[in-house]
Formats: sequence, structure tokens, C-alpha cells
Amino acid sequence: MLSPAMIARGVLGSSLVLVGGFVVSTIPRSAPVLQLELLADARATTAGRMLGLALVMLGLGLLGAAWLSLCRAVARDGTDPADAVDRVRYCTLLWCAPLLLAPPLFSRDGWSYAAQGTMTNVDASPYLYGPNVLGGPVVEAVDPRWMGTVTPYGPLPLAIGDLAATVTGNPWVLVVIHRLAALAGLALLAWAVPRMAGWSGVNPALATAIVCASPLMLANGAGGLHNDLTMVGLMAAALVVAAERSWVLGAVLGGLAAAVKAPGGLVCIAVALVSLPLAATLVQRLRRLAAVATVSVACLVALGLAWGVGLGWIEALTVPGTVNTPLSLPTVVGGALDDVATLTGLGTPPATFLEITRLVGNVAAIAVAAWVALRWPTGRKERAVAAVAAVMGAMVLLSPVVHLWYFLWVVPFLAPLRLHRLGALGVLFVSVVAGVVAPLDSSLHGAYLAIVMGSMIATGTVALLFATSRSRARVERIVAPPSWLAPAERSPAS
Repeated sequence: MLSPAMIARGVLGSSLVLVGGFVVSTIPRSAPVLQLELLADARATTAGRMLGLALVMLGLGLLGAAWLSLCRAVARDGTDPADAVDRVRYCTLLWCAPLLLAPPLFSRDGWSYAAQGTMTNVDASPYLYGPNVLGGPVVEAVDPRWMGTVTPYGPLPLAIGDLAATVTGNPWVLVVIHRLAALAGLALLAWAVPRMAGWSGVNPALATAIVCASPLMLANGAGGLHNDLTMVGLMAAALVVAAERSWVLGAVLGGLAAAVKAPGGLVCIAVALVSLPLAATLVQRLRRLAAVATVSVACLVALGLAWGVGLGWIEALTVPGTVNTPLSLPTVVGGALDDVATLTGLGTPPATFLEITRLVGNVAAIAVAAWVALRWPTGRKERAVAAVAAVMGAMVLLSPVVHLWYFLWVVPFLAPLRLHRLGALGVLFVSVVAGVVAPLDSSLHGAYLAIVMGSMIATGTVALLFATSRSRARVERIVAPPSWLAPAERSPAS
């Protein structure tokens, strides 16, 4: 049974994130909420902003503690697995609820989505123009960096935004609608993850808790409302549908995932693999890969043409690469090599090695995907899940740009697998840290005092959750092999 105190702790954590988010997040200057004197005063002073950040960090810490308690509660739960999964879903719903009406947290991307949907509604293609062609409240909170930039997203988010803009021009309501689309992706994960866990003999309630209720998910998925959550939900649904029903339907869902963000289409590799017989020949493999690709690309192209935005997203795929992020391995390595070249007087043009390492990273990621497509075992459901984890893991590791929410691409396909103890611990660690440090990402441009303060709070929070002897013992109860397995897979002694 789940402790009411644990559930309440998570709800309190989400509520603190909501309250603090109103202080630290970018909000359109015409938003009625800014007429509240107390909120306006807090946002106008350094002390007020620091208090807001502290509330957010405290809330994320409470969510992390509550989530680890939830994982421990279901790790050795001997009750009916379906009931345990339902309790995890209920807990996730309660923890997400306070964030529904929040502004986009820790990133301004949500405001960009609202503007791009409005552009689509007025026939100003976001693949040709930036949000600066609009005026009024809908662009007041868009990041100036992206005001003149086309969108790299597929037609599905634009279609959702277009439909929303026919109902309202209020940017806050538009953002809430986009958050509902993200939460639809979370609902798909809550449906698909227990099924994927069942294929591997993994505890379905624990896998669902790790994926759906973690600080990573609540901060970056529900709070940040990034399109990545919608994408990964469709990816998981595509794999389950292909394995249990029809590869054609799986390919359609894979095409829809690509219609959100292009990397989502990589799930089609696993859709092909899982729908083939065991030990399929190379010819069978190539035919199925071609068939799945045809269906998914047709779905993607048809959606773009039907909505009148065409295929402009292809040319815009380079837009994310215009920024450098410290989580990108090729970017860090390339930047370091450029610094060395400058110090040694090598005379190379600026960013020479950055471009080379990014190119090498892209080629290596494509090579991993091709190797999985051509060499990975066929006809095994659990290996298909691992295939998605391998391909998306390579994409994140080798991508020229990596944000915290990119880890949403990988964790949903790692948690349902039989992981080594260290691997399980790594998943837990990333799921906590990537959530707790979310406020320190791009939402704090140049706010060095806030970054320092947030870093100190995050360090202390992670230490409390992982570094003390008591916390390590509690985490061990989650990652120990008997806990990770489904009840039916455990030995009688466990």
C-alpha cells in the first residue's frame, strides 16, 4: 500500500514548484496574474526571485524523496501487479495535477509552441518565418533567441497549436493545451511501459514508477511541457502496438512520433525487428524495414500536406545545432580541441574542431542505428525494447545538442529491461538529478547568483537522496535484482 504521507509529500512538492515557478519563470507581461501585487513584488527583487527559486528547488527535492519512497513501496510489493501499476498511475496523476496550469517551467519553449500554432492558424508557415511576424501577447514571452527562427518540429505540434488557436488567442490557455498534449504522451507511457516490462519479466509497477513519476518526468515533461514527451509516448505506443497487434499500426504511430520530432521515427527500426520471425534472413529484414519506413514516411508526409505546412521541417532540422550545450559530448570535445588549437597557435578557423566532432558524432549515431537495424535480433519483444534504448541512447550521447529533457528519449526504454545493479542505479540517479537541476538549465540565462544558489541546493538535495548511508540503503532496496523483477520471476527466497 502507498503511504498517504508519501503521496502528500509529492503533492506538496509539485505545489511548491508551481508557486515558485510563477516567480522564476518567464510570463507574458500582459498576463493578468502579474497584476497580483505580491507576485509582482517578488519577481521585481533579487530576494524575491531567490525565494522563488528556493521554493522550486525544495519542491523538486520533496518530489525526489517521494518518488524514491514510491519506488521502494512497489519494488517488493507482493500484491497483484495490475493493482500496483494502477496505484502508481494514480500517484502520478496527483503529482502532475498542480503543474497543469503552471507557466512553462525552466524553458521558454512552451511559449514558442503557442506562437507557432498561432502562425499556422493565420497561414504564416513556421517553416518559413519566425514568431516575430506576429504581434501581441502570444509572442511576449518567446525567447528572443528564437523570435526570428523557423521551427524544427514536425507537423503534429503545429496541427495541435492550429486547432487550439481557433479557440483562443490567450497564450496561457494555448500553453495549457500544449501541456495536455505532452500529458497525453505521459498517458501513453503509463499504458505502454507495464507491457514492455512484462516482456522482460521486470516489475511493471516499478518500471512505471521510474518512468512516469520521476523528477525527470515531472520537471522536464509535465512542467516543461516539451514536445519530447509527446514524441516518446508515441514511440512507446508504436512498439507495443507493433508487437501485440499490427506492424502497420505501429509504423503509423512511428510516423506520428516523427511528426513531432524527427528522432521519434527511429522507433520504426524496432517496429520492424519485433514484427519479424526469429532469426529472420537479411532479405526479410530489409523488406520489412522498407515496408515500415514507407508507411511511417507516408503518414508523416500526408500529415504535413494535409495541414498545409508541407515538408519545411526538413530544412529546419539544423536549427537546434545553432546553440552549444554542455551536455553534448561532441560539443564539449570539439570546443576543447578548438581551445587547444587557439592556445597552441594552430591557426585553424574558429569552431573547426567543433564542426568536425559534431559531424563525427552524427555519423556514429547513424552507424549505430544502421547496425541495430541490420544486426539486432529479430522476433523478440524484450530485445526490441533494448534496440530502442540503444539507438536513442546513441542519439543522446552523440548529438550536437543535448538538453536535460533529452533523457526522456532513453529512460522509458531502459526501465523495462533487466538491468545490472549499476545500470539500475544509473537510471535512478539520472532520473533524480535531471529533475532536480532542471531550473539551472536555459531558463536562468546569465543569472549567475541564481545558478550558484541553485547549484548549492541541488548538490545538497542529491547528497541527501543518494550519498548518506541511510539513503544508500533505501536505494539498494530498489536496485537489488529481486526488486527489479516481476513478482512471478522472483525466487521463493526473495
